[in-house]
Amino acid sequence: MAEIYLQDGESLESALKRFKRKVLQEEIIKDVKRHAFYLKPGQKKRVKSAEARKRARKKRREGDSDQHRS
Repeated sequence: MAEIYLQDGESLESALKRFKRKVLQEEIIKDVKRHAFYLKPGQKKRVKSAEARKRARKKRREGDSDQHRS
């Protein structure tokens, strides 16, 4: 659980920025989204492989654009 404590003379805006940064670092939002609904094991496997394909496609595309620049 992300906790921050206000320091003496610290504005609420800067404390809120620190809190948001800490939440992002601890990946709390990602975990909440992942647990928001139940996926059957087969569905989970399909989603995982689809995300892997998407990452691989994106990586290939970035590699192609780097080669064309040279």
